[in-house]
Amino acid sequence: METNKIENIWKNVDSKISPKSKGELNDLLAIKTKKTINKFFYILGVDTVVCIGLLVFLVITAFNRLNDMLYMVNNAILFVVTLFALVTSLLSWRKLQNNRYNLSLKDWLEEQIKLLSNWLLGKYSQLYVIVLLPFLLVMVNLSIHVYYEYKPFLEVIKNEESIYGQILAFVIGLAVSYYSISKIRRYQLKNLEFLKELHGAL
Repeated sequence: METNKIENIWKNVDSKISPKSKGELNDLLAIKTKKTINKFFYILGVDTVVCIGLLVFLVITAFNRLNDMLYMVNNAILFVVTLFALVTSLLSWRKLQNNRYNLSLKDWLEEQIKLLSNWLLGKYSQLYVIVLLPFLLVMVNLSIHVYYEYKPFLEVIKNEESIYGQILAFVIGLAVSYYSISKIRRYQLKNLEFLKELHGAL
């Protein structure tokens, strides 16, 4: 009965499946499990690259605006938050990459599912989207806009035309960000559900 359950799960992945022993099916499930986990690594990798790119931009622009204290403060706050996000991504990568050691595939997968469930469905899983994202978007927009205006921070934010531009950029940026995050979250939840199915079949 259990072998049939595993076969049914695997048929969702490979419709051309041929009759296999329980051991062979478990090996195939182990491979598919690793491939599905790797999809989370890809997202963490993109997140890491974005954080590093933003940190480099903040450092370069700050050095070019050493005489603009408000701009320096804006970049410094944004730098600290981005650095924290980078460290969090790297720690998440390390946790997800932990080897199985003496654990069975089922026990190891159970730990990964708990970890991913906490990230995606935990108490603070929406904190970034609801609170931090709008705040960070305002600061990023200010950093980019003020830098390329070639004017002091205070002068730019007092300019009515600049304010309207900032508001428009914020609204568009927020809409694009929410859409992208929603798509990524659905993709992650789909993979998480598939991992749960694999775990149930082991």
